[in-house]
Amino acid sequence: MTVARMLGVAVSALALVGTAALSSAAAAPEQAAGRPGERATPLVIGHRGASGYRPEHTLAGYELAARMGADFIEPDLVSTKDGVLVARHEPEIGGTTDVAAHPEFAGRRTTKDLDGVAVTGWFTEDFTLAELKTLRATERIPDVRQENTIHNGRHQVPTLQEVIDLKNRLSRELGREVGIYPETKHPTYFQRQGLALEPELVRVLNRNGLNRRNAKVFVQSFEVANLKALHRELRVPLVQLTSASGAPYDFVAAGDERTYADVVSAQGLKEVSTYADGVGPDKNQVVARDAAGNLAQPTRLVADAHAVGLKVHPYTFRAENTFLPKNLRSDAVAANYGDLFAELSAFWKAGVDGVFSDNPDIAVASRAENFPRA
Repeated sequence: MTVARMLGVAVSALALVGTAALSSAAAAPEQAAGRPGERATPLVIGHRGASGYRPEHTLAGYELAARMGADFIEPDLVSTKDGVLVARHEPEIGGTTDVAAHPEFAGRRTTKDLDGVAVTGWFTEDFTLAELKTLRATERIPDVRQENTIHNGRHQVPTLQEVIDLKNRLSRELGREVGIYPETKHPTYFQRQGLALEPELVRVLNRNGLNRRNAKVFVQSFEVANLKALHRELRVPLVQLTSASGAPYDFVAAGDERTYADVVSAQGLKEVSTYADGVGPDKNQVVARDAAGNLAQPTRLVADAHAVGLKVHPYTFRAENTFLPKNLRSDAVAANYGDLFAELSAFWKAGVDGVFSDNPDIAVASRAENFPRA
């Protein structure tokens, strides 16, 4: 284990017992800007939990993220056969659960068209919630995060309701409100399955008293039409996700030739502002990389988004070398830690309003360094 990885694990352990330093840093976003024109403290969003330390989309990962000081925890939402929203990275679960080790489900392995791509595996919409609960989560990228594999087989697939119950308990224990930042995954796909995600999401938020303007909730999507529909039903902020390439799949399905590049253009962001409150871009759309893969200069995205009143929450900030710009890597080993602090500092300086991070402890510590309290 490298020194950097050892430090990350050490911080993880400290977070579990709630150190005073992390608690202090985590409280920063509750403060309003102190003077007119002063910038508000940006948010830290635990990307799929604390995915650098636990298999993603597990209650253990979400809890660790909150205890590390994340302001929000992020469940990606897909549907079961019986219409329950559960947290998984994708509807295909062969890479994130032990389903392949269950002979009773061998016959459900199939190939489906997922947003125009043939994908083979097991899909949540072919399982009832009761069946999914017999499975256990596994690490999605074991070659990079071998340490996380020690948690394989220990955690169930959580429902959205269970995530909300967890965040309510943690809010009481930590003495601060922990937010949720759900993403509707592949909405067109699930609409075609007869399992539209949006009506159930609205129902769950309503049932929990979270469909209100001051609720600590964001709802996000890589597609556009479903966000426009949710804009009419939800009182919480909506965030338009974008990618560094390609196009929203609902655009593709409708024959609309616009791409994500069009969405983040000045004109595109103006349209986004009519139905959403923020954008969640690929981080390379905010601070570019040069031809050699080194961190380069900020683009106009933050300035253009702020000009039309949109917040900017880029993704995903991860400590391993393989995810970092080349000039911030520690060595040639993909799984070793590089200089995530330096990358985060560049994005704070670029003016982002929050970050999605697999390493919430590092993001919280970096935020404290860059936004010291008066």
